[in-house]
Amino acid sequence: MKRFSDFAHVNTAVIGDKIKIEDVLSKEIEVISYKINDSKYKKKDNDKVLTLQFKLNGEDKILFTGSNVLMEQIETYKDELPFLAKIEKVNKFYTFT
Repeated sequence: MKRFSDFAHVNTAVIGDKIKIEDVLSKEIEVISYKINDSKYKKKDNDKVLTLQFKLNGEDKILFTGSNVLMEQIETYKDELPFLAKIEKVNKFYTFT
């Protein structure tokens, strides 16, 4: 008999206090996990939202953003999680550094 855990994918919830992206700019964070889902606020250039789980000063935090650049970067480097990074604002977009 199969066990549920043998075939089910665990949908881990992101935990932590919600924080605005502006409050973490240029601060080193430990990126732990993420989710990309459909946004309830549809824009013509983006209909997805990134939920980012991270630690800031040892405390669990989450933020939500529609940043295409951050979504592309986290998807590209998801196998490197967890990692230390800073989020910077460059002109009109956010990026990991």
